[in-house]
Amino acid sequence: SVSTDSKGDTGLLEWGFKTVNFVVCQLCALLSAFWFRLFLHPSKTSPFIRHVVATLLGLYFALFCFGWYALHFLVQSGLTYGIMILTGVEHMHKYCLVVALSYLSLCQITRVYVFDYGMYTADFTGPMMVITQKITSIAFEIHDGMARKEEHLTPGQKILAIRRMPSLLEYFSYNCNFMGILAGPTCSYNDYIAFIEGDPRRHRDQEADRKSQSKLKQAEPSPNVGRVIRKVATSFFCLLVFLSVCKVFPVERNIDDDFIANTPFYAQPVYLYLSMLTTRPKYYFVWTLADAINNAAGFGFNGYDADGSPRWDLISNLRILNIELATSFKVFLDNWNIQTAHWLKRVCYERCPYHPTAATFILSAMWHGAYPGYYLTFLTGIVVTLAARAVRHNVRPHFLQSPTHKLVYDVITWAATQIAICYTVVPFVLLSIGPSMKFYRSWYFSLHIGCILLAVALPVKPRHLRVKDQQKNLLQDPVQHPVEARDTDRSQKEKTT
Repeated sequence: SVSTDSKGDTGLLEWGFKTVNFVVCQLCALLSAFWFRLFLHPSKTSPFIRHVVATLLGLYFALFCFGWYALHFLVQSGLTYGIMILTGVEHMHKYCLVVALSYLSLCQITRVYVFDYGMYTADFTGPMMVITQKITSIAFEIHDGMARKEEHLTPGQKILAIRRMPSLLEYFSYNCNFMGILAGPTCSYNDYIAFIEGDPRRHRDQEADRKSQSKLKQAEPSPNVGRVIRKVATSFFCLLVFLSVCKVFPVERNIDDDFIANTPFYAQPVYLYLSMLTTRPKYYFVWTLADAINNAAGFGFNGYDADGSPRWDLISNLRILNIELATSFKVFLDNWNIQTAHWLKRVCYERCPYHPTAATFILSAMWHGAYPGYYLTFLTGIVVTLAARAVRHNVRPHFLQSPTHKLVYDVITWAATQIAICYTVVPFVLLSIGPSMKFYRSWYFSLHIGCILLAVALPVKPRHLRVKDQQKNLLQDPVQHPVEARDTDRSQKEKTT
């Protein structure tokens, strides 16, 4: 017991040093981002210089944080770029997906099972996960732009399609720039190149948005310093919360024999919720700080609100309030690790002809790493997603008759969603099969059984019919979903034109 505690304390101490190392690098990246925008603005220097500086700074930060392990970033990027050049555009996206994911998996398996299973050492595969997203995204976007006919593309694919092969410098700049090398988030190649060249909305503005486009050309929006400071303050507040409460509600207590035997059944879900709630602020810290760095450099502009104020959430990776107040599994996932969800949707869900939900969760598990707990989490996520979808389609309409009924439904589904999320994610935190199965056995696999029964008993429309209904509802009720409604309306205008 003493040796185990000593090992845990050593691991936590090492994690603390690595966290300081990471935070220092990210703060340097934040200062570099302000400098990059002020002194290397597109109006003052060429895209070539911006690419070179962004890449060199990114590699320097990577070497500072991970030492020579950072060479894996160059090897993975260089290997896949060679595949893009040597193979045809018809099949390069498949080869790049297999090679990039295999290289990432090999590094993850080596790090986990050869060096430090479950320890807190510096994880150089974290940045590789983001680079893998970028490699596969750019490969599929090149395939869309150079190998597929325009009429076969969805509106989103048309916007992101790449019409020419990127140069080696552009490719490495996209993968290894200092703004996203350590914590991402991922972004589309077209968005990044447009930012480097100083025209951030050129490929996204539609024919119907000429007024907005002319407004953009007249006065390029500048990221509000106050907005960046608020994001930085939010991120460090989340870090403070995490460091304050992470040991108060340890997740491991959920599988403690004394806790299972002596805690009333109604108190166990409460503790489960609190213990998983305290694990989220560290992700809030990392992703919010990364968003602030990109915004400080001038990257992340996403058009204007109805009142004319600029939006800087193009590559934001989470919406904290939407996560904590989510009333469905889908709403939670739509607001958590947003750019990864976009990547999974564009690379897998939209293109997989059979069982896209299952295929997407499996790809997500493979991408996350070699710990078996990841696979348990995402396999559980499949049945929970199917059950949540069935309940929403069959039960929710009966509670929309009055505001009171809707409020009752929201409260119940909020509690159910939070417990379902916590139940699903426990193996993701515990990592190993044994502790994860012990937790599920202590709950008698109740959510697994209940979700399977709901998914089988309640009918759900096919996906293409659900998409039509969703578009119809968004256009009829734009207040509830303003962003989605605007995008849907633009798609309809495109089709009409």
